[in-house]
Parts: sequence; C-alpha cells; structure tokens
Amino acid sequence: MTPVPTPAWVVERFAARREIPETCEMPADTADERGDHALNPSIAPLQPLKPAAVLVPLVDRPEGLAVLLTQRTAHLAHHAGQISFPGGHIEPDDGGPLETALRETEEEVGLDRRHVSVIGHLDTYVTRTGFVVTPVVGIVDPSFEVAPDPHEVAEVFEVPLAFFLDPANHQRHSAEFNGIVHHFHAMPYGRHYVWGATAGMLLNLYQVLSRE
Repeated sequence: MTPVPTPAWVVERFAARREIPETCEMPADTADERGDHALNPSIAPLQPLKPAAVLVPLVDRPEGLAVLLTQRTAHLAHHAGQISFPGGHIEPDDGGPLETALRETEEEVGLDRRHVSVIGHLDTYVTRTGFVVTPVVGIVDPSFEVAPDPHEVAEVFEVPLAFFLDPANHQRHSAEFNGIVHHFHAMPYGRHYVWGATAGMLLNLYQVLSRE
C-alpha cells in the first residue's frame, strides 16, 4: 500500500486550489470537463444540470489520513445504495458550494463543521444523472462523533487514503443500464464497491496529490 502523506503535505498540494468557487459552473474549456461522460462520450448528462457540492473528508487518524465515505440508503431517488461523499443540492440560501458541502455533511453524518479545516477543492464533476458537483476537500479532526441520518445514510466508514493513492487499486469497469453499456471508474475496497462519480473524484484527488 502506498505510504500516506502527512496533512501538511496534502495542504501544500492544494496551494493552487485553496479558493473555493462561489458558484458551481462548468469550466470554460470543455477539454477540462470531468464527469461520467468522459468515459461515455455518446451518453449526455441529463439536462438541465443541477448544482451540487460534496465534502471530501480526510480524517487525520494517528495511523494516517483516511477518507470518510457514506453508503446511501436503498430508497433514495438518486444514487440509491451507492458509496458517496456527504453532500447534495446547492440550496438558494447556501451562498455557494462551500456552505452546501459543510451543511450537508452536518445533516447526513453529524460531522460538525468546527472539526473541518477546508484546504481546497477538486475539479467540477458532472454526473450522468444531471448534477454538476463541486468537491470541497477538508482535513477532519478525529475527535468528531458520527450521527448519520437514517433516512439518507445506511453506513459511514473510512478507507485509508493510501489505498486510493495506489494506482494498482484504480480500475475501469462496465455494466449495462437500461439496455446501454456504461463505462466507469471503480476502486473496490473490501465489501465496499466504490465506483462512478465517487471513484472519479477520488481519481482526481490522486492526480492532485501525485503530480510532479
């Protein structure tokens, strides 16, 4: 398994990405777009795109940084049962992606924002289901207590960051949905099948932290 970088080193890697965008918009250069469509150019995302934000929580454990993830409950309208980061729609009163990411994390898993030190953001990601997502990255003090919302969250768990930073764990899979074959990133960890948008954002995190 790849050695885990220190929190200070991770913060330094996000030096050019510290300012969180105030709005959730697509990049001007379409070549920079990230999303499910990158592996499926013939399948356009549902329109209109709905702005959303997630928190990518890096928990500062004594044994090394860990990524906090959730498994969504099976009855939700979007991405039911999937592994995801805490997050959701940007509400009119939120004021932008940062507030949405912190608010949704508090509501979904009970992680109070006072435990989160925001260090930057990843690239905007567009999902097949029509969400344009801003991933906000934060270092999390491990003294927090988890209190998941049972309506939205079936499980909260952590994966060593080193696992996602090891290219040997980066996979591409495909499956048929509604008669159409879809290709997607996957990073399975034990019994947890991390795939789709979450795996795509984790791949982006790997690229930011492993750049020369």
